[in-house]
Amino acid sequence: MTETPTAERGRASAGKKRPSLFARIGLFLRQVRAELLKVVWPTRTELITYTIVVLVFVAMIMVYVGFLDLGVSKLVLAVFGN
Repeated sequence: MTETPTAERGRASAGKKRPSLFARIGLFLRQVRAELLKVVWPTRTELITYTIVVLVFVAMIMVYVGFLDLGVSKLVLAVFGN
């Protein structure tokens, strides 16, 4: 019978000791810091521009949904009456 890779991996790692909880947390935080250093952060001007674009887009969607809601409510009142 052939063994699955999972069974082989489980047997191979059985002899290894896991690092302590604090060591794992420290490793995680070091990795997070390393990844954050790779991020290309936007400049202040880019951030302001992106924020304005998002706010304008959200306002446009709000107006669209508001008119859609108004139209559907008028349609429901016309069909079912008051």
